[in-house]
Amino acid sequence: MDIPVGTTLTRTMTVGNEHLASRVGSGGLDVYATPSMIAFMEGTALKAVQEYLPETSSTVGTAVNIKHLKASPLGATITCEATVTEVDGRRLVYCVKAFDTVGELIGEGIHERFVVDMERFMAKLQK
Repeated sequence: MDIPVGTTLTRTMTVGNEHLASRVGSGGLDVYATPSMIAFMEGTALKAVQEYLPETSSTVGTAVNIKHLKASPLGATITCEATVTEVDGRRLVYCVKAFDTVGELIGEGIHERFVVDMERFMAKLQK
């Protein structure tokens, strides 16, 4: 497994009803929910390195330190960028950022993931 530091992936999504704070239970307003933004950041980080992993491996999120800086309405286009900043054995550290429709930063932080063998990881849950 050789994941280069600097590996980056950018993805875009549209804020739907299922992403709103009022729907996910994280708030009472119809704005992009912090948990939805964090899930989008984690998913982007996951996909950023998948091509470097064996088919039997994946990554699991273990830490997030994220700031949600600006609200976004239903229908907004959100762009997420995840960049690998550190590789320490199976531990991966990312810089994650999210931008709104006009390119303004709405969220940023650090995300950590670990590379796991999927079968062994799931087998541990059965014990």
